[in-house]
Amino acid sequence: MSLQSKADTHLDRSVLPITNAYPGKSGIVTLPDGPDAFAARVLLANAAERTLDVQYYIWHLDMSGTMLFQSLRRAADRGVRVRLLLDDAATSGLDSVLATLNAHPNIEVRVFNPLKFRRWRIFSYLIDFARTNRRMHNKSFTADNQATIVGGRNVGDEYFGARQDVLFVDLDVLAIGPVVNEVSNDFERYWTSASACPAERVLPTVSPAMQAAVAADMARAEHAPAAMAYREVVATQPLVRELLAGRLLCEWATTHMVSDDPSKGQGRAKAHELMWPRLRRILKAPIRELQLVSAYFVPGAAGVRHFAAMAQQGVRITVLTNSLEATDVPAVHAGYARWRKPLLKAGIALYEMKRAAPALAARVRRGLRGSSASRLHTKTFSVDGTHAFIGSFNFDPRSARLNTELGFVIDSPTIAQAIAFAGSSSVAAGAYQVRLDDSGELQWIEQRDGAEVLHKDEPGAGLQLRLNVFVMSLLPIEWLL
Repeated sequence: MSLQSKADTHLDRSVLPITNAYPGKSGIVTLPDGPDAFAARVLLANAAERTLDVQYYIWHLDMSGTMLFQSLRRAADRGVRVRLLLDDAATSGLDSVLATLNAHPNIEVRVFNPLKFRRWRIFSYLIDFARTNRRMHNKSFTADNQATIVGGRNVGDEYFGARQDVLFVDLDVLAIGPVVNEVSNDFERYWTSASACPAERVLPTVSPAMQAAVAADMARAEHAPAAMAYREVVATQPLVRELLAGRLLCEWATTHMVSDDPSKGQGRAKAHELMWPRLRRILKAPIRELQLVSAYFVPGAAGVRHFAAMAQQGVRITVLTNSLEATDVPAVHAGYARWRKPLLKAGIALYEMKRAAPALAARVRRGLRGSSASRLHTKTFSVDGTHAFIGSFNFDPRSARLNTELGFVIDSPTIAQAIAFAGSSSVAAGAYQVRLDDSGELQWIEQRDGAEVLHKDEPGAGLQLRLNVFVMSLLPIEWLL
């Protein structure tokens, strides 16, 4: 059961006077910066006095993941009720940590669609594929039912600009106001759903030795030099301090939370309960322009027809996704690649992010040293420069039919235009534009030192990788992507 606000916490007293001045609207702050996004979560955990409801698809046991686990534990030590709901597909190696957290009297952990075999996980898919292939892709972090963070980021160093070898360009929003209650109610739906399993049913029994080992490992990770350096960067982020002081500058807008019914995790959700049909009903059809950013873009035949029909009606459609050299899932790229020519022939503009895209990725690593390979992980779209979607939904069959998803539709020209990318210098420098030549073959245009460089094969990708992707594009696996 969610604990509703009684105006008795610092967040309550800070947020309620602000939101009362904007009845019916929610305050939205975009979080494009990795350190900002991490700091917002840690500082919300530190500020919470009553509840923390936390829901994620992936949570890595790396530097940032460990620090956030510790923030949840410290909140629980203060008496905050912490509920952590994780999808079980990505909890490998976390069993002892989750079991130890779950043993805390103020922390309860549940896993979504649990795998039967904890060590040899592949066998869980082999014997129960229809269920275990459905995952919870939602991401939310809600404190005291007053402030929430929703978007595309999972929990891990690559999402928060804390790794030097690779980073994910991503986007979250911090929200206050009426939409937070929608997120809290949605978390409750998932928490009490048939797919959410109490951790003690599947995780090992906690022993004193296990608790001591987990505590020692987390203390070492939290006090490592890299963690200390990252903590210094995070400490400079003013976001939550401004919120607590009542000085946070928000964009005030009518905001709708959109999510799948959790019964989708068992294949039981009805069509009208799915996120994609609801998104289309809320947003209506674009009239002038659609700009879509999707790390894993697999439109399928129906999607191509849909985009082509809009283009024929005069809608300018621009898509930014990962290039082959940047993607972390070549199979998904194969599912996208087969539709490039039909999309281009229909008049859709395609851009593919480079693996090295410093202009696009600079904000994600602000204040940190090192050069990283960049990958797109954002899931947003802007409609007619007036409405925006920010969330976890990829434009692929998996998001539409298999995984559960969550996001915000925000009625704000300011935010819609802020996330728009067509024509921006950072995209021109950080992405290839894909075109068809006079003979109808693909070509990639790169802007380099003020000149255009033409590529006739997928740039930055070797022959073996291109061949593998070609073979995968022929396989009947698109419904899995």
